[in-house]
Amino acid sequence: MASGTALIYDDEMTSHKLLWDDPACNIEVPERLLTTYEQLKLYHLVDRCVRVPVREGTEEEIMLVHSSEYLEVVQSTQAMTEEELQRVSENYDAVYFHPSTYHCAKLAVGATLQLVDSVMSGKVCNGIALVRPPGHHSQRNAANGFCVFNNVAIAAQYAKKRYGLQRILIVDWDVHHGQGIQYIFEEDPSVLYFSWHRYEHQQFWPLLRESDYDAVGQGKGKGFNINVPWNKVGMGNSDYLAAFFHVLLPVAFEFVPELILVSSGYDSGIGDPEGHMDATPECFAHLTHFLMQLADGRLCAVLEGGYHLKSLSESVCMTVKALLRDPLPQISGEMAPCLSAVESIQNVRAAHIPYWKCLMYEEETPIEDVSTKSQQMMEAQLVQTSAHSTVEQAAGTTNTDEAIKTDKFLESHMKRILFPMPPVKTAAAVISKADAHLLPVSVQVENEMNEQELKALVSRFDAELVGEEKVIVSLQKMVAVLDKILMKAVCNGIVESSVASVSTTVALKHCFDSGLQRVLCIIVGDMDLEIDLDDGKLLLMNICQKQQTEETNSKYRISLNWKEGAERNTSFYAVLGIILPVAYSYQPDLIIIVIGPNRSLGENGISLLISLLKGLAESRILVVVQDTEIKLLQTVATALTGVSTPDFGVYAPASQESVLEIKQLRRQLKKEWKMLQCSVRD
Repeated sequence: MASGTALIYDDEMTSHKLLWDDPACNIEVPERLLTTYEQLKLYHLVDRCVRVPVREGTEEEIMLVHSSEYLEVVQSTQAMTEEELQRVSENYDAVYFHPSTYHCAKLAVGATLQLVDSVMSGKVCNGIALVRPPGHHSQRNAANGFCVFNNVAIAAQYAKKRYGLQRILIVDWDVHHGQGIQYIFEEDPSVLYFSWHRYEHQQFWPLLRESDYDAVGQGKGKGFNINVPWNKVGMGNSDYLAAFFHVLLPVAFEFVPELILVSSGYDSGIGDPEGHMDATPECFAHLTHFLMQLADGRLCAVLEGGYHLKSLSESVCMTVKALLRDPLPQISGEMAPCLSAVESIQNVRAAHIPYWKCLMYEEETPIEDVSTKSQQMMEAQLVQTSAHSTVEQAAGTTNTDEAIKTDKFLESHMKRILFPMPPVKTAAAVISKADAHLLPVSVQVENEMNEQELKALVSRFDAELVGEEKVIVSLQKMVAVLDKILMKAVCNGIVESSVASVSTTVALKHCFDSGLQRVLCIIVGDMDLEIDLDDGKLLLMNICQKQQTEETNSKYRISLNWKEGAERNTSFYAVLGIILPVAYSYQPDLIIIVIGPNRSLGENGISLLISLLKGLAESRILVVVQDTEIKLLQTVATALTGVSTPDFGVYAPASQESVLEIKQLRRQLKKEWKMLQCSVRD
């Protein structure tokens, strides 16, 4: 199994720069790379990555996407005077050429392909290429929007040709629509292209009708082009997460990609003069974490936009931390997508119903996005008629009070959210020594807690428990691991318990006694807990086979009737459709997952649940397993350690009956947990 994260960078790509004054282009500066790389060094991330050398892309590789005529034009710029360069640049929309542009653009292509080779050959698991000029706007015969060669599109064609890949996912989180990628693959069902972007009812560059939600692809490629148009500025963490939960992830898991390419544009982050969006740097770590659960973790991120240097560099660093499988910081802000985002997401889902089984039982009619359209027409909010804003720039950052305010905010914000990593990720306390021997080597097996100390602790909760030997043994193991998690000596842990219900009840009371304010407890199987849920300190979710009545559910007690298939994993719909959005809405300090008798999820479903939830609570997860087999323990340990991507099994769509039940539950709970709104029509 591949391990490690590649980092590809060469400061030769900083020689590409603007030689004359052009308000549309002077934000694309060499400092974008230099500042980002320095920030990676400051966080000691460069030393933790695998350095991969850069090479130039060949003409043959470039012509996998671009025409020979266009290649000749770019080649010819090497010997041009400044006046000639300016004249050629004016033939394209928001592009500039420099005598070094051709060399730098070939390096950008070559760096991207080096990353693909490193990942596909198994030298690393994933990686990031810091390149410029960027690529996602460039088309077969034209440079466009700062982009010369389409690095990610070339990488996709290269991966198909060299490695025989049949399914590649391209995720474009740049704030501009990557129309170049869309045009190249709009008839190709082997490439699933997802882009969110400022659109504002076709009033934001590139001002294209085909950037809207109903542009789903052409011919055989119908359904394989997904556009999420943002019709207002200010989209933040909850809006981005909602698009992933309710659009990208369901479709991506059904698509089953063999490789993920990310057009990593950070102009969608806070403070950027182009995007005017509010996503904070840690959001990109969470997005990366979700994508790493696909394609056996084979992910290649390639830099696109990002023009506020502090926002760009911090966001790249958070992406790299996620690629390195570091615990993620709590995501900031209220988890409530805005009405405009909800409308866009619902329209995308409606447009793609004919093409994806995960959406087959959804409402089919797109809704009128009234929240922004009338305002847009009256006010023409932040209308831009050229490629990029004309705000004055200095070394890539705006000379405005707003930019300085963003710098100060990010300085304090990053200090607040970053935390030291524990020396060990996963601890375990198991009943049998033979079980311990078969766990992954990275799992640290804990000794039992001292019996007298345990009895003193438990007697505060329930004095009767201390007289039962069977209970005491289980609690000794559970508390030993839980204390390590609470003290942040480990990230997460596994406990075998013969009395899982009792162990979980004591664990919850111990958590609250230790000062935790929000604990998410998910019970997989038939088990009841007698514990108070009224104060919001506990959110209890029960995934079971019992039929539940609507009255059973409330804000902090949610019962989900679910039965996973024996051979195929149908739990994607339940996990992505309700568990993940509610969990992110709640933002717990710790997660306890209890696997009890008559469990309603198979090992694949449990792996999916744990892996996706690891982005929460700084990966502080305790899994309590009742009297189980070693194979399940190994499955849980693999998901917790993150040393490799677990097997989630073969995707299968949920039955209509199960979908309708989930929809009814979402409709009931959407006012309490607003991240559910995107998949429910009024």
